[in-house]
Amino acid sequence: MSLQIGAFFPTRDMPPDHLAIRDWAQAAEAMGFDFLEVSDHVLGADRAALPDFQGPYDVDDAFHETFVTLAYIAAVTQRVGLASGVLILPQRQTALVAKQAAQLDVVSGGRLRLGIGVGWNPVEYEALGQDWHVRGRRQAEQIELMNRLWTERSVTFTGAFDRVQHAGINPRPIQRPIPIWFGGGAEAVLRRAAQYGQGWIPLGQPDERTAGQLERLHDYLRAQGRDPQAFGIEAWVRSSIGGPEQWREAAERWQALGATHVTFYTSGQGVGAVAQQIEAMRQFHAAVQA
Repeated sequence: MSLQIGAFFPTRDMPPDHLAIRDWAQAAEAMGFDFLEVSDHVLGADRAALPDFQGPYDVDDAFHETFVTLAYIAAVTQRVGLASGVLILPQRQTALVAKQAAQLDVVSGGRLRLGIGVGWNPVEYEALGQDWHVRGRRQAEQIELMNRLWTERSVTFTGAFDRVQHAGINPRPIQRPIPIWFGGGAEAVLRRAAQYGQGWIPLGQPDERTAGQLERLHDYLRAQGRDPQAFGIEAWVRSSIGGPEQWREAAERWQALGATHVTFYTSGQGVGAVAQQIEAMRQFHAAVQA
C-alpha cells in the first residue's frame, strides 16, 4: 500500500514525562512510520464553571504544547517526518508562528509539515486575546505573511490583521516555504486549501460526504490552475473503530478516495498507557503494510 503512514501523538494519554515521549517517538521511528503528528490546544475550558460550553475537550484533557513537543521529538529522532495536526493558527501571533516553525524546521533538518486549522473553542481565543469571529479571514492573511517571512530577507506587509515594516526572521527555514496543510471540512477551508495549501486533512470519515468534499476541492484546485493529483490528502484512522482488520479496511477506503497519507489516531481512544500505545502502533503499521 503506497501510503505515507503516520502516528498521532497520544497527547491526552501521555504523562508529563520526557522519557515517555522519547520512548514513544523512537518506537514509532523504529517501526518505520513516515511521520509523527502533534495536535494543538493552549488552554482547556473548565466545563463545570461554564455551563454553556460545548466541546470534545476541556481543562482535564492533557495537550502537550505543539512546537516544544515537536522540537523535542526532532532531537530524539533522526529521519521521521514531523507535522502539526492541527495548529490553531488564528489564535496565535503570525510572526511568532513563522519564527517558531522556521526554527523547528532548522533543528529537525527540514522535516516539518505545518498542519493548520481555525479551531472550535471561543474560550481559548478570548484568553489568547484574539477575535473568534474573524478567524477564517485572519488565517488566509497569516499564510500570505508567513510565506513571505519564510522566503524573503526583509518584509513589508500591511494587512487587515498584521503589519510588518522592513523586518524579517533569521534564520529562515530549510524549506522555503514550509508546506502548509489545512484541517477541517468547511467550504471556506476547502477554498483556502486550494489557494494556499499543499494538502488537506479532512478530519472526517471515508464516506459520501468526504467524497463530495474531495470533488469540490479538486474543482477549486483546478480553478487555481493546480493539479489535484499533486495535492496531498491526510486521513485519520481512529483506533476505537476496532482492531487491525478494521484499521486496514479504513485505510483502504481512504486510499480509494485518494488519500496520500494515513495517520493512526489513538489519543483519548482508550488504548491505554505508553506501552499499550506502542503496541497498538505496531499492530496498525503491520496491518496497513500487509
